[in-house]
Amino acid sequence: MTFRLKRRAAPRSWTIPRKGTKWIQRPGPGPHAQDQSIPLLLVLRDLRHLVANAREARILVRTGVVRVDGKVAKDLDRGLGLMDTLSFAAPLDAHFRMVKNRRGKLVLVAIPAAEAGVKIGRVRLKHSVRQGRLEVTLHDGRNLLVPPTSAYRVGDSLKLELPSQKVVEHLPLAAGALAYVAGGSHVGELARVDRIEVRNSSQPNLVHFKEGFSTVKEYVFVVGQTAPEVTLAEGVDR
Repeated sequence: MTFRLKRRAAPRSWTIPRKGTKWIQRPGPGPHAQDQSIPLLLVLRDLRHLVANAREARILVRTGVVRVDGKVAKDLDRGLGLMDTLSFAAPLDAHFRMVKNRRGKLVLVAIPAAEAGVKIGRVRLKHSVRQGRLEVTLHDGRNLLVPPTSAYRVGDSLKLELPSQKVVEHLPLAAGALAYVAGGSHVGELARVDRIEVRNSSQPNLVHFKEGFSTVKEYVFVVGQTAPEVTLAEGVDR
């Protein structure tokens, strides 16, 4: 596997110029799919403009000031995807969250320092493991052991404390919930869930919103009940 790809073949979700050098960094294997994440190198160089090239990026991460989801990041191939947090220790002292704008582009949104210690993860899988325990897999690849009596369902969201991964709140996908649309023609919007349509076929289930549109269940990301639990960039356009 090569760790680079042609710039013109880069995912459309990347906020980078389409013209320039022939080759560009490819995200390494990690929690997010290639078309749903952007390498840390490009985040530092092209999104935040903190470095001019890969050499300067390597020097920066070696200092230990760059943290992703509360942990020191030193792998420039590491892909940052939806809801990931990026923090810079002093003297930079800045915190961001990766979201999507209305064009489906991955962008960074400035967040308060206190909010850098929390993250919302969408439950993607749920299954039983040994000794009668229950395990859930989140959209970013995290596997969490939860009590067997937990009411977590696929499509629900969990508010986590970082980097301990402690679940601090359960955000169920139900009527009235406030959701962030992570794909489709309404990407980047906040909407109120009206009902969930379960289709007994190979077609995906649909979530209908009170705003008058619907989308596939996989794109729906519950972020709160009355207001978002974290800072989001609804309508951000770059």
